[in-house]
Amino acid sequence: MKSVTIKEVKLHHTNVSLIAPFTTSFGTMQNKDVCLVEVIDESGLSGWGETATSNEPYYNEETTATTVYMLKEFLIPRLIHREIGHPGEVHGMLEFVRRNNLAKAAIETAIWDVFAKKNEQSIAELIGGEKKEIEVGKSIGIQKDPATLVEKVREYVDEGFRKIKVKIKPGADIDYIAAVRKEFPDIVLMADANSAYSLKDIEHLKQLDPYNLIMIEQPLAHDDIIDHARLQRELTTPICLDESIHSVEDTRKAIELGSCKIINIKIGRVGGLSESIRIHDLCKANDIAVWCGGMLETGVGRAHNIQMTTLSNFTIPGDTAPSSHYWEEDIVTPEIIMENGIIHVPTGFGIGYEIDEEKLRKVLVHRETIRTGESAHPIPS
Repeated sequence: MKSVTIKEVKLHHTNVSLIAPFTTSFGTMQNKDVCLVEVIDESGLSGWGETATSNEPYYNEETTATTVYMLKEFLIPRLIHREIGHPGEVHGMLEFVRRNNLAKAAIETAIWDVFAKKNEQSIAELIGGEKKEIEVGKSIGIQKDPATLVEKVREYVDEGFRKIKVKIKPGADIDYIAAVRKEFPDIVLMADANSAYSLKDIEHLKQLDPYNLIMIEQPLAHDDIIDHARLQRELTTPICLDESIHSVEDTRKAIELGSCKIINIKIGRVGGLSESIRIHDLCKANDIAVWCGGMLETGVGRAHNIQMTTLSNFTIPGDTAPSSHYWEEDIVTPEIIMENGIIHVPTGFGIGYEIDEEKLRKVLVHRETIRTGESAHPIPS
């Protein structure tokens, strides 16, 4: 395969507004600062990634501002002007920085994109993805009351989504799920708690068992795998881990402890596509189902999610809803669309979508270009 050498990196700082506010147990989001990372190789090819961050450190410790700082001061200097024989090497090249996985993933995925383009493959082909289409689920933020939630679910079921994810928190959980299940007895339904509960809530959470949920996602602390194992023993509903899983090692420990039966793989949360693939493979070997969650990404991040979800053990519909569900205009072309709950995997090289420069300009705040490996901080060899 042809190697790549990154000659320059462009950071496109954007501010994008959601069509409607999105509420979780963390709070409500109405807009996002997103940094799109464009790597340009020696032949002039571009690859794209994005910081799948929010403006505040609610999901994890990172924000868009901190990811940009890490990219400029530590990560880009480590990679620029170095020959990269395969994008799978990048994860190891960045291990000298602890955590900061969203920042690492932004540059790592961009390198996967440019490498696939240079070798005239889609990322799916490059990683051995088998699927030509992927099933899509819809994530619904916390609503003001159960009746409003039921109508939201009705809208998305009628649209064809293959799975419905409902955000919950104490005071907006049992009655909400009961109302949805009463109206829709047969849909694939799950609850996402975003760490809103503790072991004191075991008896409360048991009340969700009769509603035939495919999973409860991350009910306990964001950094826990031990208490989740105890909770899983108490529940018949499968637990899915999200925020607790940052690496294949976290995955191994969670599996050995019995902390979950399902894992949500987010490329940003685990530091890139390479680690995502390792987690996928380990889960497959241990009969742990996986699916791809969303981080309210633009089309760049969604395109990477689509490519990854072609791997065989992604057996549960993911959160890669069409662009039109979140943004007035996305920045990729063609627009990411869904037909009857299905997204057809694009066959073009790399992520399979192109950047629409005119639409990018509409949300662009400023752009900076990095051409040297200079940093204000010494980088260990």
